[in-house]
Amino acid sequence: MPGKRPPFGLFSVTLWNQKANYKTNKKFRYIEMKKELVSLLLLAAVGQAAMAQKTFSVNVTNKAKTGRKAVPVVLQLKNYGGMKVRSAVVTCDGKEIPSQLDDLDGDGTFDELCFMTDMDKKGRRTFSVELLPTGKPREYAPQVYAEMMMSNKKIKSSNKQDLYISSLTVDNGTNPYWMLHHHGPAFENDMVAYRIYFDHRQTVDTYGKYRKGLEIKDTQFYPDKDQKAAGYGDDVLWVGETFGLGALRGWNGTAPQMLKDVDHRTLRIVSRGPLRTIVEVIDEGWNTMNAGKEKIDMAARYTLYAGRRDCFVDVKFNKAVPEYQFATGIINVKNSEEISDKKGLRGCWGTDWPVSEKDSAGHKRETVGLGICIPAKNVVSELPANKDNYPFVIGNATDELHYNITFGSDNEEFGYHSAKEWFEYLKEWKDELNNPVIIE
Repeated sequence: MPGKRPPFGLFSVTLWNQKANYKTNKKFRYIEMKKELVSLLLLAAVGQAAMAQKTFSVNVTNKAKTGRKAVPVVLQLKNYGGMKVRSAVVTCDGKEIPSQLDDLDGDGTFDELCFMTDMDKKGRRTFSVELLPTGKPREYAPQVYAEMMMSNKKIKSSNKQDLYISSLTVDNGTNPYWMLHHHGPAFENDMVAYRIYFDHRQTVDTYGKYRKGLEIKDTQFYPDKDQKAAGYGDDVLWVGETFGLGALRGWNGTAPQMLKDVDHRTLRIVSRGPLRTIVEVIDEGWNTMNAGKEKIDMAARYTLYAGRRDCFVDVKFNKAVPEYQFATGIINVKNSEEISDKKGLRGCWGTDWPVSEKDSAGHKRETVGLGICIPAKNVVSELPANKDNYPFVIGNATDELHYNITFGSDNEEFGYHSAKEWFEYLKEWKDELNNPVIIE
């Protein structure tokens, strides 16, 4: 009854039922907790399995009316689940193809996956990519090579040096040009080879080949008589203080400015292959000689892919540089013919000594084709040719700048042998750069 205490027995029964219900509920809750735990364990197992590997398809489409050779496909790994990738496998039509993992920032984690493909006109290819958090990168036959070494004064031979290094940093006022064998890094694929002078010029120089293959490891950019007789290539361009092939300089409003005034200068080999090699030059605290502008930091990366004669130049600044101007271009090879579309493409074909004329003994005049392709949006002005260069003034509103350089030697058994052929290649090259394949 309301307001009255129930009889003892009834109270006792009620209390016992509550206890029974409590025990029952406790048991039920225990069972449910076990079920939840099993579910969580299953989910964890599924999650671990998912994290154990990640497999997905990549579709590459060529919308051009012409086929393409040696197309690089580069994937940013941060876009694929955030997994710390240790190894990768790429297949096409059920067959494994070479691929490459690169740690670009040196933090111990791979940032990019790269592989190469040929594409038919209006063609489409599908690749299967498997990313793994264990193991190590798979090994494939090298299709590129890069080296940098200190000069060993105890070894007189120019192609037997042995003090290999991966990076070097110097302070302002230190000129490492004579400290390094071939004056900077040398890097190649089977078609071409380049080197970068590690000094205030930071000029790109070229090494021409007769036949396809890797040979810088053997010649170290300086083939001896026996190697020349055996068909090895050689240095084919004298650059001096010119742009050489696409060196980036400052611009003070009237003339190019070399990188003489920097706080620190670093050179490193970022990647050695097997499909691409990447060399980086970092200039910290660069006085660009842009009047009234503060110093900037600049990192320039040169990427050479297997099977391509061109080199990708990617420049990163420490801030947006809309008020700065820069200069680049190509050397005006003696007696050269020029091509320009007035929209960022410029090239030449000419013949000259590959060394200073006073040092020309043992050398022959070399005929080369050079080319540079700069996005039209970055071209401030295309300046008339002078005795040294075919120059550009360039600028950029962001903190990045991208352009491409290329070259060929008349020595090549597989290349171009006239200005007409070379200029036709340059036009096709620009078309390919401006209309890249679609990667999905």
